[in-house]
Amino acid sequence: MPIPHPATARPRASLLVAAAIVLGVTGCSPNSPTPSSGSSSQLASATAIPTPTATPSAAPTPVFTNPADPELAALIPAKIGSQAISIPTVDQFSVTPGDIGEVYGDIGLRFIALRVAYVERPRLSLYAMRLRPPFPQTRDLEPYLATAGQYVGITGLHREPWKLQAVADRLVWVRPEDDATAAGTMIYTWAADEYIFLLIGVDDSLNRALLAALPGEPLPTPSPRPSTSQRPTTTPQPSDSP
Repeated sequence: MPIPHPATARPRASLLVAAAIVLGVTGCSPNSPTPSSGSSSQLASATAIPTPTATPSAAPTPVFTNPADPELAALIPAKIGSQAISIPTVDQFSVTPGDIGEVYGDIGLRFIALRVAYVERPRLSLYAMRLRPPFPQTRDLEPYLATAGQYVGITGLHREPWKLQAVADRLVWVRPEDDATAAGTMIYTWAADEYIFLLIGVDDSLNRALLAALPGEPLPTPSPRPSTSQRPTTTPQPSDSP
Protein backbone atom coordinates (compact mmCIF):
# COMPACT_ATOMS: atom_id res chain seq x y z
CA MET A 1 0.00 0.00 0.00
CA PRO A 2 1.49 3.43 -0.87
CA ILE A 3 2.04 5.89 1.95
CA PRO A 4 -0.28 8.84 1.31
CA HIS A 5 2.08 11.29 3.05
CA PRO A 6 5.41 11.86 1.22
CA ALA A 7 7.30 12.56 4.41
CA THR A 8 8.12 9.80 6.88
CA ALA A 9 9.41 11.77 9.85
CA ARG A 10 6.86 12.87 12.40
CA PRO A 11 7.08 16.58 13.34
CA ARG A 12 8.29 17.31 16.83
CA ALA A 13 5.53 18.04 19.31
CA SER A 14 5.80 21.17 21.41
CA LEU A 15 6.13 20.62 25.15
CA LEU A 16 4.67 23.00 27.73
CA VAL A 17 6.77 23.21 30.89
CA ALA A 18 5.23 24.77 34.02
CA ALA A 19 7.49 26.24 36.72
CA ALA A 20 6.32 26.41 40.36
CA ILE A 21 7.56 29.27 42.57
CA VAL A 22 7.60 28.68 46.33
CA LEU A 23 7.65 31.70 48.59
CA GLY A 24 9.15 31.22 52.06
CA VAL A 25 7.55 32.85 55.04
CA THR A 26 9.89 34.10 57.75
CA GLY A 27 8.85 33.68 61.37
CA CYS A 28 8.91 36.35 64.04
CA SER A 29 11.83 36.58 66.46
CA PRO A 30 11.08 35.41 70.05
CA ASN A 31 12.25 38.84 71.31
CA SER A 32 9.85 40.75 69.08
CA PRO A 33 7.69 43.14 71.17
CA THR A 34 3.99 42.37 71.42
CA PRO A 35 2.04 45.02 69.49
CA SER A 36 -0.35 47.13 71.51
CA SER A 37 -4.06 47.20 70.76
CA GLY A 38 -3.59 50.51 68.95
CA SER A 39 -0.92 49.16 66.70
CA SER A 40 -2.95 45.98 65.96
CA SER A 41 -5.45 47.90 63.87
CA GLN A 42 -2.63 49.62 62.04
CA LEU A 43 -0.98 46.23 61.40
CA ALA A 44 -4.23 44.75 60.11
CA SER A 45 -4.85 47.66 57.78
CA ALA A 46 -1.29 47.51 56.51
CA THR A 47 -1.50 43.78 55.75
CA ALA A 48 -2.86 43.49 52.20
CA ILE A 49 -4.85 40.41 51.24
CA PRO A 50 -3.70 39.29 47.79
CA THR A 51 -6.41 39.29 45.15
CA PRO A 52 -6.57 35.95 43.32
CA THR A 53 -5.68 36.32 39.65
CA ALA A 54 -7.68 34.62 36.91
CA THR A 55 -5.98 31.55 35.51
CA PRO A 56 -5.89 31.66 31.69
CA SER A 57 -7.64 28.78 29.96
CA ALA A 58 -5.29 26.11 28.71
CA ALA A 59 -4.56 26.19 24.98
CA PRO A 60 -5.51 23.06 23.01
CA THR A 61 -2.67 20.59 22.60
CA PRO A 62 -1.94 18.45 19.52
CA VAL A 63 -3.36 14.93 19.50
CA PHE A 64 -0.78 12.33 18.47
CA THR A 65 -3.09 9.34 18.78
CA ASN A 66 -5.67 8.54 16.13
CA PRO A 67 -9.03 6.99 17.07
CA ALA A 68 -10.83 4.81 14.57
CA ASP A 69 -13.79 7.26 14.16
CA PRO A 70 -16.01 5.13 11.87
CA GLU A 71 -18.30 8.12 11.19
CA LEU A 72 -15.40 10.06 9.69
CA ALA A 73 -14.38 7.06 7.58
CA ALA A 74 -17.98 6.65 6.39
CA LEU A 75 -17.88 10.10 4.78
CA ILE A 76 -15.39 8.84 2.18
CA PRO A 77 -17.03 6.85 -0.65
CA ALA A 78 -15.53 3.46 -1.48
CA LYS A 79 -16.00 4.12 -5.20
CA ILE A 80 -16.36 7.06 -7.57
CA GLY A 81 -17.94 5.79 -10.75
CA SER A 82 -15.88 2.73 -11.69
CA GLN A 83 -12.85 3.95 -9.72
CA ALA A 84 -12.28 2.23 -6.36
CA ILE A 85 -11.07 4.39 -3.44
CA SER A 86 -8.73 2.72 -0.93
CA ILE A 87 -9.48 3.69 2.70
CA PRO A 88 -6.90 2.14 5.04
CA THR A 89 -7.71 1.58 8.72
CA VAL A 90 -5.95 3.74 11.29
CA ASP A 91 -3.47 0.97 12.15
CA GLN A 92 -2.30 0.86 8.52
CA PHE A 93 -0.78 4.37 8.46
CA SER A 94 1.27 6.33 10.98
CA VAL A 95 0.12 9.92 10.40
CA THR A 96 -1.86 11.36 13.35
CA PRO A 97 -4.13 14.39 13.80
CA GLY A 98 -1.27 16.20 15.54
CA ASP A 99 1.10 15.57 12.64
CA ILE A 100 -1.08 17.09 9.94
CA GLY A 101 -2.46 19.59 12.45
CA GLU A 102 0.86 21.46 12.43
CA VAL A 103 0.11 22.34 8.81
CA TYR A 104 -3.07 24.21 9.84
CA GLY A 105 -1.64 26.22 12.75
CA ASP A 106 -4.05 27.12 15.55
CA ILE A 107 -6.91 25.38 13.75
CA GLY A 108 -4.87 22.18 13.54
CA LEU A 109 -4.42 22.14 17.32
CA ARG A 110 -8.11 21.15 17.48
CA PHE A 111 -7.82 18.12 15.17
CA ILE A 112 -8.92 14.98 17.00
CA ALA A 113 -9.24 12.33 14.25
CA LEU A 114 -7.77 11.68 10.81
CA ARG A 115 -8.64 9.33 7.96
CA VAL A 116 -6.78 9.04 4.67
CA ALA A 117 -7.81 7.65 1.30
CA TYR A 118 -5.99 7.20 -2.00
CA VAL A 119 -6.06 5.99 -5.57
CA GLU A 120 -2.90 4.55 -7.11
CA ARG A 121 -3.75 5.30 -10.76
CA PRO A 122 -4.53 8.05 -11.49
CA ARG A 123 -2.74 9.28 -8.36
CA LEU A 124 -4.97 10.83 -5.70
CA SER A 125 -4.59 11.37 -1.94
CA LEU A 126 -7.22 12.61 0.51
CA TYR A 127 -6.86 13.68 4.15
CA ALA A 128 -10.06 14.07 6.18
CA MET A 129 -9.85 15.61 9.66
CA ARG A 130 -12.41 16.02 12.44
CA LEU A 131 -11.86 18.87 14.89
CA ARG A 132 -13.22 20.32 18.11
CA PRO A 133 -15.27 23.55 18.09
CA PRO A 134 -15.13 26.37 17.29
CA PHE A 135 -15.42 25.27 13.67
CA PRO A 136 -13.69 27.38 11.00
CA GLN A 137 -15.01 28.44 7.64
CA THR A 138 -13.15 27.75 4.41
CA ARG A 139 -11.93 31.37 4.25
CA ASP A 140 -10.23 30.87 7.63
CA LEU A 141 -7.81 28.38 6.05
CA GLU A 142 -6.06 31.08 4.02
CA PRO A 143 -3.05 31.56 6.38
CA TYR A 144 -2.20 27.86 6.04
CA LEU A 145 -2.45 27.36 2.28
CA ALA A 146 1.30 27.49 1.64
CA THR A 147 2.07 24.88 4.32
CA ALA A 148 -0.81 22.69 3.12
CA GLY A 149 0.71 22.66 -0.36
CA GLN A 150 4.15 21.90 1.02
CA TYR A 151 2.73 19.02 3.07
CA VAL A 152 1.47 17.22 -0.04
CA GLY A 153 4.71 17.69 -1.94
CA ILE A 154 4.95 21.26 -3.27
CA THR A 155 8.56 22.46 -3.05
CA GLY A 156 8.70 25.70 -1.06
CA LEU A 157 5.99 27.81 0.50
CA HIS A 158 3.80 29.43 -2.15
CA ARG A 159 0.53 31.21 -1.30
CA GLU A 160 0.04 33.04 -4.60
CA PRO A 161 -1.34 30.20 -6.79
CA TRP A 162 -4.25 29.46 -4.44
CA LYS A 163 -7.68 30.84 -5.37
CA LEU A 164 -10.99 30.72 -3.51
CA GLN A 165 -13.46 29.21 -5.97
CA ALA A 166 -16.87 27.60 -6.28
CA VAL A 167 -16.53 23.89 -7.06
CA ALA A 168 -19.43 21.42 -6.99
CA ASP A 169 -21.68 24.02 -5.32
CA ARG A 170 -19.32 24.57 -2.40
CA LEU A 171 -16.56 27.03 -1.51
CA VAL A 172 -13.01 25.62 -1.73
CA TRP A 173 -9.41 26.77 -2.01
CA VAL A 174 -7.84 25.55 -5.27
CA ARG A 175 -4.19 25.36 -6.32
CA PRO A 176 -3.82 24.61 -10.04
CA GLU A 177 -0.99 22.93 -11.91
CA ASP A 178 2.18 24.99 -12.33
CA ASP A 179 5.96 24.55 -12.53
CA ALA A 180 6.05 23.33 -8.90
CA THR A 181 3.68 20.39 -9.52
CA ALA A 182 3.48 17.31 -11.69
CA ALA A 183 1.46 17.63 -14.89
CA GLY A 184 -2.26 17.90 -14.20
CA THR A 185 -1.89 18.15 -10.42
CA MET A 186 -4.63 20.04 -8.59
CA ILE A 187 -4.86 20.62 -4.83
CA TYR A 188 -8.01 21.45 -2.89
CA THR A 189 -8.65 22.26 0.76
CA TRP A 190 -11.91 23.29 2.41
CA ALA A 191 -13.88 23.26 5.66
CA ALA A 192 -17.33 21.81 6.33
CA ASP A 193 -18.59 22.30 9.89
CA GLU A 194 -16.53 19.91 12.06
CA TYR A 195 -14.39 18.64 9.15
CA ILE A 196 -11.44 19.87 7.11
CA PHE A 197 -10.31 18.18 3.90
CA LEU A 198 -7.09 18.26 1.89
CA LEU A 199 -7.14 16.65 -1.56
CA ILE A 200 -4.45 16.29 -4.24
CA GLY A 201 -4.74 14.42 -7.53
CA VAL A 202 -3.61 14.39 -11.15
CA ASP A 203 -7.02 13.65 -12.75
CA ASP A 204 -9.21 16.65 -12.08
CA SER A 205 -12.43 14.96 -13.14
CA LEU A 206 -11.82 12.37 -10.41
CA ASN A 207 -10.76 15.08 -7.96
CA ARG A 208 -13.98 17.01 -8.46
CA ALA A 209 -16.17 13.92 -8.36
CA LEU A 210 -14.71 12.94 -4.98
CA LEU A 211 -14.95 16.52 -3.73
CA ALA A 212 -18.64 16.60 -4.67
CA ALA A 213 -19.24 13.37 -2.71
CA LEU A 214 -17.80 14.83 0.51
CA PRO A 215 -19.32 17.42 2.88
CA GLY A 216 -18.68 21.03 1.91
CA GLU A 217 -19.40 24.62 2.83
CA PRO A 218 -22.36 25.89 0.78
CA LEU A 219 -21.83 28.89 -1.43
CA PRO A 220 -22.93 32.18 0.16
CA THR A 221 -26.41 33.25 -0.86
CA PRO A 222 -26.21 36.41 -2.96
CA SER A 223 -28.08 39.43 -1.65
CA PRO A 224 -31.21 40.17 -3.71
CA ARG A 225 -30.86 43.17 -5.98
CA PRO A 226 -33.50 45.90 -5.75
CA SER A 227 -36.13 45.66 -8.47
CA THR A 228 -35.91 48.24 -11.26
CA SER A 229 -39.35 47.51 -12.74
CA GLN A 230 -41.22 49.81 -10.35
CA ARG A 231 -40.83 53.55 -10.44
CA PRO A 232 -40.22 55.26 -7.12
CA THR A 233 -43.35 56.89 -5.70
CA THR A 234 -43.30 60.67 -5.63
CA THR A 235 -44.33 62.69 -2.63
CA PRO A 236 -47.38 64.82 -3.49
CA GLN A 237 -46.68 68.55 -3.43
CA PRO A 238 -48.97 70.89 -1.51
CA SER A 239 -51.61 72.60 -3.65
CA ASP A 240 -51.42 76.37 -4.36
CA SER A 241 -55.19 76.73 -4.47
CA PRO A 242 -56.94 78.15 -1.35
